[in-house]
Amino acid sequence: MNAACAAEQRWLGAADKDLATDGRVTDFALPNPNSGPTTIALARDGTIWFTEGSGNRIGRMNPDGSGLVEYPLPNPDSSPRIIALGSDGNLWVSEHTGNRIGRITPRGEIAEFPIPTPGSQPRAIALGMDGNIWFGMFAAGKIGRVTPSGAITEFEIPTPNSGPRALAADPHGNIWFSEYRANKIGRITPQGVVTELVLPRPSSGPADITFGDDGNLWFIELAGGVDGVQTDGNRVGRITLDGEITEFQIPSPAGSPTNVAVGPDRNVWYTKGASLGRVTPAGVITEFPLGAGSRAVGLTAGSDRQPPTRLANRLWYADVGANKVGYLSFE
Repeated sequence: MNAACAAEQRWLGAADKDLATDGRVTDFALPNPNSGPTTIALARDGTIWFTEGSGNRIGRMNPDGSGLVEYPLPNPDSSPRIIALGSDGNLWVSEHTGNRIGRITPRGEIAEFPIPTPGSQPRAIALGMDGNIWFGMFAAGKIGRVTPSGAITEFEIPTPNSGPRALAADPHGNIWFSEYRANKIGRITPQGVVTELVLPRPSSGPADITFGDDGNLWFIELAGGVDGVQTDGNRVGRITLDGEITEFQIPSPAGSPTNVAVGPDRNVWYTKGASLGRVTPAGVITEFPLGAGSRAVGLTAGSDRQPPTRLANRLWYADVGANKVGYLSFE
């Protein structure tokens, strides 16, 4: 742990405004080397749940780092990727190479639901306003929906091989998603009707996306050659519900942003290498360094790609580089 634990974790209320962080990190090392902590979610009781992409496990621990339990997935090499809280109180997980959607109860009981399309490479998941979990199928070019009982429906995206990489729910029942290979942002209604919006610059590399406290969608743009696509991103994008797109250049030139979430201060935050970045509604960006050897990936304060009606006073992140889970505290 890099710093003494600050105030206890708590859920924020309407009176919690103008919160800020001093940038000090509290982190917890995982017991198994090379676990590959990838993404992170908060359960209703405040416990921390995270995927271990390399370890093929789901981890759970208390907010003070105690009570760590790791649950191996039933099938080897499933590559658990994204985790989110479902409407049923269970945690739901995309199994990227396992081609399944997993469900784990608070007691650690795991069920898995095979995706009908083979080799679809499910990635991001989010809880929709309809109470179902929605997910992107990166290799199949489809959006999937799974009910709490495990029934899966697939929806085709009009642009072939678009590479849906991430998705987020809006408060009107729609699901928004990034089309990494097609340089587009898509929107699908609960009935499966898809609208696609082309980004203003070619090769932007749209990736992780979330719904912001300002009523807009926010997404990051990858930089480099991820998944065989050369992109010129390194930006944070904002898209209104009417489809107006604005991009903000990230000041640090090297590396690529990875994931995005709403923080306890209700600003948008992203992970990028050994730093966490904060983006104000006006697009002003500040980066906060993490420890040496860190490579932060997933992050959450509780909203998990939904409208941020549920936030804690900590911004948690998964650190695949240092094999840790950590947080910034806000007061």
